[in-house]
Amino acid sequence: MPALFEVILIIIIVLLVLVSCLRIVPQGSAFVIERFGRYCATWQPGIHFMIPLADRVARRVLLKEQVADFAPQPVITKDNVTMMIDSVVYFLIFDPKLYAYGVENPIMAMENLTATTLRNIIGDMELDATLTSREAINSRMLATIDAATDPWGIKVTRVELKNIQPPAAIRESMEKQMKAEREKRAAILTAEGQKQSMILEAEGRKESAVLNAEAAKQATILAAEAEKEKKIREAEGQAEAIRQVQKATADGLRMIKEAGADEAVVKLKSLEAFEKAAQGQATKIIIPSDIQSIVGLLQGVKEASK
Repeated sequence: MPALFEVILIIIIVLLVLVSCLRIVPQGSAFVIERFGRYCATWQPGIHFMIPLADRVARRVLLKEQVADFAPQPVITKDNVTMMIDSVVYFLIFDPKLYAYGVENPIMAMENLTATTLRNIIGDMELDATLTSREAINSRMLATIDAATDPWGIKVTRVELKNIQPPAAIRESMEKQMKAEREKRAAILTAEGQKQSMILEAEGRKESAVLNAEAAKQATILAAEAEKEKKIREAEGQAEAIRQVQKATADGLRMIKEAGADEAVVKLKSLEAFEKAAQGQATKIIIPSDIQSIVGLLQGVKEASK
């Protein structure tokens, strides 16, 4: 019985040792393994077996893309303006062995390299160019830092200038300049609006004058046409009146003739017709000679009766 207990105990101890030698590497990570103090292997994600007392995990490396946010650094521009600039570096580890043995503290080394590179780039630029050339600065920093970190097993994917803080006096001057620019743009826009308003108003007056002239012309034409129509109507009325008078006279003479009246009576009726015609607008009436003789006879009779 004691022998069986010892066997079970030994089996349990062996199982515990075996379990303790198992290592599980999670996804997105890698383990750098040393055997007797020397680099042995790089374990990828999965289950691995470690030799007791010989192997050890020298470094656990995260293979995902990481972000390093560095503190603001004082930087002097070419025109001797000191600014505080903080940067952000995006990187990933492509070789865990180089990352473990390439440099003592990779993140600190990359921070110092970023600060040095930033000072070198900004030192060749003036203040205005620094504030307006972020993309160019980012590109130059990315190329320089990425090339320098390759021996450390680090791949720099992106570099961004997070914030640029000029001195307070420079910021105040920039704010005044921006305010002046805004006021200038506002004045220009106001002047442009007034100019456009005056142009539109002048065009409106021009169109109104043209329309008034057209209306006056049309009114004159219509008035002339109305006057012409009036005169035509009056002339037609007068002509119709004369025709009616002549027709009535002709009808009267025909009736007298049909009644058997002598020639003197016919001539007398003609005289009466001319007298009526003379009461119109005619200014001169031509009387035949035979009727004139009758008129003279009537005047003689009238004088003898007196």
